[in-house]
Amino acid sequence: MAIVEMRVPTIGESITEVTLSQWLKENGDFVKLDEPICEFESDKATLEFPAEAEGKLIYVAAEDDDIEIGGLVAKIDTSFAAPAEKSTPAKEESAPAETKTEEAPAAPAQSANYATGHPSPAAGKILRENNVNPSDVSGSGKDGRITKEDAQKAAQNKPAPAAASTPEASPQSASTAYSRNVREEKMSRMRRTIATRLVSAKNNTAMLTTFNEVDLSEVMKLRKKVQEKFVEKHGVKLGFMSLFAKACANVLMEMPDVNAMINGNNIVYNEFVDISIAISTPTGLVVPPVKNVESMDFHEIEIAIKALAAKAREGKLTLDEMKGGTFTITNGGVFGSLLSTPIINEPQSAILGMHTIKERPIAVDGQVVIRPMMNLALSYDHRVIDGSTSVTFLVKVKEQLEDPMKLLLNI
Repeated sequence: MAIVEMRVPTIGESITEVTLSQWLKENGDFVKLDEPICEFESDKATLEFPAEAEGKLIYVAAEDDDIEIGGLVAKIDTSFAAPAEKSTPAKEESAPAETKTEEAPAAPAQSANYATGHPSPAAGKILRENNVNPSDVSGSGKDGRITKEDAQKAAQNKPAPAAASTPEASPQSASTAYSRNVREEKMSRMRRTIATRLVSAKNNTAMLTTFNEVDLSEVMKLRKKVQEKFVEKHGVKLGFMSLFAKACANVLMEMPDVNAMINGNNIVYNEFVDISIAISTPTGLVVPPVKNVESMDFHEIEIAIKALAAKAREGKLTLDEMKGGTFTITNGGVFGSLLSTPIINEPQSAILGMHTIKERPIAVDGQVVIRPMMNLALSYDHRVIDGSTSVTFLVKVKEQLEDPMKLLLNI
């Protein structure tokens, strides 16, 4: 009996273990070479693990197990041959005439493969959270795979549980109407990693936050004026994120301390700007970087952010797309946040927090006027960035956004 051991491959330099999120094949199934047998969840992405040989699958690890890189996941017994396919006997040429006039049998259904009825990583997460059985969901994706949209529809259409019949009313019957249920679930690999990194950033950096506010009147006028032509030419809207990213990139090139990071006893100064964009996904917050923002046009930034956000929410970000970043921007304003203190994304030294836009009365040239205002927060590592540097950085970003001509001309 020839046995092939399936072990967790090396995934990335910083990844030491993964979680087996779900099996794609049943224990004892016959699997083909390169056919995905399970999914791994790392702190950065969800990955499919393909079979390294053809034969009978034997489970070693279980779902939700944490497995170190190089750890044994399964075995494949290559002595098992592929099951014979059922064939329909051909009709004999000498069949009676009346047999030939019978109705032709219905065409066989399209053969299923491993993707049929199997949810994508994002869809599987939604189904598990809503206790929906994948077998009850019809997949509309390629080869019948269950997509995120299929899972969302199934969760919305899930029938409400039938109310349990109760015996005679008792003195306690009124209190039973209030739930006392407690549900406990294991944290996902990504959520655990996020928690560890946030605590590390708080404990291992001298983190401070400085605040300012920006009047977005001119930016909003600019967007309104050019939006239609911008979309017509580039196929994407001019959003606030590209404007803020470009303003930060311009100032970061001018103030390298804010774009630097600590490496042991050294400070690494980056002569480029890779801005990590915080994106909320069903499994947690991810921060893939848009690279060389200092050299990009506004439409290129918008297209890059849109592509990364779509991949993040579908669980399709690659490890290379998650690497790097010299500065981070997070926009809590999309959720209605008015003010916050964002936590540094290590090993970076600074993060800019955007917030919701509120019309507020402010004084302009001795007159009280109503303007669309946004609070800005810059959290920074005081070991690298001095207080005066952080304040100056925010002021320069504010000036570029309040006078878009400075932003466009990089002055």
